Amino acid sequence: MQPPVSTNAANDMDIIRQALAWIDDGFGVALATVIETWGSAPRPTGSQVVINSDSAFAGSVSGGCIEGEVVTEAHGVIRDRAAKILEFQVSDETASSAGLACGGKVRVLVSAVTDDSRKTLDQLVQLNNKKTPTALIYDLQSGVPTLQSTDVSPAVQVRINSDKSGMVEEPDGTPVFARIYNPPLRLLIVGAVHIAQSLSLLGHQADYDVTVIDPRDTWGTAERFPGIRIDKRWPSTALEDLEPDRTTAVVTLSHDAKLDDPAFMVALKSEAFYIGALGSRKTHAKRVDRLTEAGLSDQEISRIQAPVGLDIGANTPFEIALSIMGQIIEAHRRR
Repeated sequence: MQPPVSTNAANDMDIIRQALAWIDDGFGVALATVIETWGSAPRPTGSQVVINSDSAFAGSVSGGCIEGEVVTEAHGVIRDRAAKILEFQVSDETASSAGLACGGKVRVLVSAVTDDSRKTLDQLVQLNNKKTPTALIYDLQSGVPTLQSTDVSPAVQVRINSDKSGMVEEPDGTPVFARIYNPPLRLLIVGAVHIAQSLSLLGHQADYDVTVIDPRDTWGTAERFPGIRIDKRWPSTALEDLEPDRTTAVVTLSHDAKLDDPAFMVALKSEAFYIGALGSRKTHAKRVDRLTEAGLSDQEISRIQAPVGLDIGANTPFEIALSIMGQIIEAHRRR
């Protein structure tokens, strides 16, 4: 047996796609999923790692402390086309050697990807491509997942709304695990300025679907924003078409009222969970006056985070972008 080799998996769906790719290449495959945690666990419930029969793996169910044993157990699961729940527990005294800060317990479901479950994963990818919120419901005995997307139970709907995977009960009281796959959060950036270059990359690394909006030809270019979607329409037109919703963050960075203000007229009427604007307090006070004159209410205008970003003493464009991304993540996690 070859030693385990880790490959990169950027996000949840990358792990699923890697599983399907390995199956297509002829490997046996297992998925390991964190189904419960207690105490200090290095990875949240729902974290996954995919393992193939050659000991390669992608993803993570811990800080690296239990992956070796999970990979080893996965070989038996793949061979038997079965499922197994592994439990890892450490005391405070031995926590550091196991990767847990203060001791804790982790339960991991390791299940083989069978022909039937492979079809389910194919359907999951198709639904995710259509941006449909979906849950994989894992039977704890067989490890076989089923899909819930349009006909979702109330308990699973709560999980989808909170974007948190976890244990739920079937109508007959049987405990199952719901692994939630929501469409990516979106980050819409108005103004293809220097800060936007760093913010777009940070957003992409945080698994946001990023769009930079700027009608100026020399600003929003593929050379300045490699791999990032550029929308060259007027901000109000672009935002009306993109329809910001509760999964969307909007940030205006152009520092030009002709671009930023039309974006606010759309964003502040939407359900966007975060709306931020670059500029000093003095600049924002003038912005408030303009938006008030344009007919927006005090309650609507108060949604704008300005000056934008967490107060970390940011100075450089990258530091400012980092403070903005931190504030966006905070807004999403605490809402």
